[in-house]
Amino acid sequence: MAGNTTDLLIITTFNSDFEEIKKRKGIVISSRVHPGESGCSFMMKGIIDYLVGPSLGAKLLRDTFVFKIVPMLNADGVINGNTRCGLAGVDLNRVWIEPSQKLHPTIWHLKKLISEM
Repeated sequence: MAGNTTDLLIITTFNSDFEEIKKRKGIVISSRVHPGESGCSFMMKGIIDYLVGPSLGAKLLRDTFVFKIVPMLNADGVINGNTRCGLAGVDLNRVWIEPSQKLHPTIWHLKKLISEM
C-alpha cells in the first residue's frame, strides 16, 4: 500500500531445458506476514542459504523443484513498526479467503501466484 517492494526469489536449476523446468513441481515459501516476527527473517535466510548452497541435497532440490520465495510478505508493516498488521490495520493472515487487491496487495498477489501454479 505504501509502494514498498515485495521481493520474489525463484530458486531452481535454470540451466535445464525450459520444458523440463515447466514440469517441475513448485514450492512456495513466504515469511514475515506478521511484521513483529523478526525471527522468521533468520529462518528464511537459512532456507535461502541452504537452497543456493553447494550441498548435494540442495542441488537435488534445485533439480527437482522450482522454489518461489517471498522473504518478507508484509514489508509495509515491518517498515512502519507494526507488530501484527499491515497498513490497512488488518492482520493479513485473516484475509486469505478473500483478499482485496487494494488493501492487501501482497496477499492478493501471492494467492494469485499460488493458484496459477
